[in-house]
Amino acid sequence: MKVLIVGAGASGMMAAIAAAGCGHEVTVLERNKIIGRKLYITGKGRCNVTNASDISDFFPSIPRNPEFLYSALYTYSNVQLMDWLRERGLKLKTERGQRVFPLSDKSSDVIGVFRRELERLGVTIEYETQVQGIRHTGGQITGLVTSRGLKTADHYILAAGGGSYPLTGSDGGILGMLKGLGIKTQPFTPSLIPLTVKEPEVVQLAGVSLKNVTFTLLEGKRVLYQELGEMLFTHDGVSGPLVLSASCLRTQGSMHCEIDLKPGLTEEMLDARILRDFAKYQNKDLANGLSDLLIGRLIPLILERAKIPPDTKVHSVTKQQRRALLESIKHLTFTVKGTRPLAEAIISRGGVDVSEVDPSTMKLIRYSNGSVCGELIDVDAFTGGYNLQIAISTGHLAGVSL
Repeated sequence: MKVLIVGAGASGMMAAIAAAGCGHEVTVLERNKIIGRKLYITGKGRCNVTNASDISDFFPSIPRNPEFLYSALYTYSNVQLMDWLRERGLKLKTERGQRVFPLSDKSSDVIGVFRRELERLGVTIEYETQVQGIRHTGGQITGLVTSRGLKTADHYILAAGGGSYPLTGSDGGILGMLKGLGIKTQPFTPSLIPLTVKEPEVVQLAGVSLKNVTFTLLEGKRVLYQELGEMLFTHDGVSGPLVLSASCLRTQGSMHCEIDLKPGLTEEMLDARILRDFAKYQNKDLANGLSDLLIGRLIPLILERAKIPPDTKVHSVTKQQRRALLESIKHLTFTVKGTRPLAEAIISRGGVDVSEVDPSTMKLIRYSNGSVCGELIDVDAFTGGYNLQIAISTGHLAGVSL
């Protein structure tokens, strides 16, 4: 069977390898000059290839449509992917949160494994080829209109990615074409993205990194996300692992976030700790008396939130002021304004609606000779290697199900 695949990202490359491994004649259309361009920047260039947790533990980290991925993830699991990479000479390591990286910390080594396998299997890659339209008759795709003419095949696998990082070639254009074919789609919006906040004073904290804090995202009083870990402040909001994962669960409603700077201490324990520090620094200004407890750049904002002048002497702080200080430390709150632009998202939310895809094959229900995989489908997960595994597993399933 002649198979045409759109996109040489992780999902498209694995689809090509799987299809060619089944004996099919495979051609990949790639709009860039190189394969795996988005893979180069994954994990800050280190390539977080998967997560070493039990595959059953993946599903709580997939906030939307996790059940759709049962077949894909169990057909080609994280263990199978890690074994496949190791068998081809790539050494791996597992870091905090069960994140799996190449031992070399080089995404190019991961891409090298895919490149060699594509070459070994005789997969043809046509570079700098952009899809401009999809032709169809009835329930069949009949060809792809491209910048290099009409391309035809027996089966078409669309692995063109989502709407994030458009400079890597993943601009979401294919989604509009599929919508034109009558396929239900969800618009691409940012996911795994820094949040922006309304409070202008956040700019004072730009670059401040926090560890072992609890970050909570709320819509009114409803908790959308709460987790202990790391985060950082930006010039217009918050980012870091906790925030990126929280962004997957944001709503269209009015949201705010709370940061507990001392989650290991109850309010009573924190009050006792503050009193000990006050005894130690009783004749100092309060701004200096908090230096053992808080990062220096946080202190002015905490005092501002507690409405205590920074030059207040420690020994003159009232019980009411101490209570306000405690509240500011345990509940540092910001109003969520939105997110950074889609182009800056690590991945995008949205894509082909899962009701349009057979989860056991990745084939389009309306077009039997067409399949979709990877970020083009409306599934996304938290940070930690889950999204790349989803891309590779759905690509593999699409490639072996022709």
